[in-house]
Amino acid sequence: MHIEEFNFDLPDDLVAQYPAERRDASRLMALDRQNGGVEHLLFADIVERLRPEDVLVLNETRVVRARLRGHKERTGGRVELLLLRRDPKDGTWLALARPLRGLQSGDWIQLDRGSWRLKVVGRVGDRIRLRMPADAHGGAVTDCADPTGHASVLSMEQEAGDIPLPPYIRRAPESIDSDRYQTVFATTDGSIAAPTAGLHFTEQLLTAVRDRGVGVERLLLHVGPGTFEPVRTEDPRQHQLEAEFYRVSATTANCIAERRRAGGRCIAVGTTTVRTLETCAMEGEVRAGEGWTDLLICPPHEFNVVDAMVTNFHLPRSSLLLLVSALAGQQPLLAAYQLAVAERYRFYSYGDAMFIH
Repeated sequence: MHIEEFNFDLPDDLVAQYPAERRDASRLMALDRQNGGVEHLLFADIVERLRPEDVLVLNETRVVRARLRGHKERTGGRVELLLLRRDPKDGTWLALARPLRGLQSGDWIQLDRGSWRLKVVGRVGDRIRLRMPADAHGGAVTDCADPTGHASVLSMEQEAGDIPLPPYIRRAPESIDSDRYQTVFATTDGSIAAPTAGLHFTEQLLTAVRDRGVGVERLLLHVGPGTFEPVRTEDPRQHQLEAEFYRVSATTANCIAERRRAGGRCIAVGTTTVRTLETCAMEGEVRAGEGWTDLLICPPHEFNVVDAMVTNFHLPRSSLLLLVSALAGQQPLLAAYQLAVAERYRFYSYGDAMFIH
């Protein structure tokens, strides 16, 4: 296996820069994983493709305003940060910084909005370590039950941060992104990127899914920077994914098991949901729990619980494309991508969707 087998040409104008007029108005390509057959639909048509005995599983993570801009107090030089997560061992926060060169341990960064000051206390590879000595009310930022978030830091991000749009959206965040780069079922702060397959669902569409008899369950995986990392190893199986925090409740695990035993399908909405379910799958069933997963799914992978999935169109040479290829089959998927380009589907986060069934 070679990573170039998962490359394809994509015209720049097919990379969606804005969402569709309505969430459920995106196009939907339905791909039959058994025979490679393709249907061209609207996303709202997915309801008719679900069976009453199925269970639809959503990722309820919420995108935080993790992109921060400010200046170094020592030199006045501009700095842009992407705050990633808290290290529970010492309370520091890992962040990507641009430019990285010139940042020194001991530097203070004054953010553009609010009175927030962040101190650089070290560096780990291409990340810096930051200490936030006080919250807006003067209290120390110390304990954190969830290592991906803290109330004081979330307050800082809300006041001083921007929505961290992915790099292939070549514009500054706008007011529309505060709503549309967030799923309607997002409840738990902690991601630096949206689980984009879920962006197509509306409350009305989810009600229609439930009215059909389909189970709708939730789990949590906070999306980290690894979602944008290209696979740089020639053999994609050697790629190392950065671990992400997940949580699966007993209610969700039990519902999936009951639905599948009754002949229903477990339909994962998004690659993050697939990775979480397969991380927790043992002997064909999902086990409740929480932790960190760095599971890389690529062909050939024997899926334990995921029978079908809803997903967007992904970047070439990416771990996301590898995962989708493992479910759909490499050749059928790449043929479907060629067809999507020819039919001018919109790609990536704000683009159209696939239903692999």
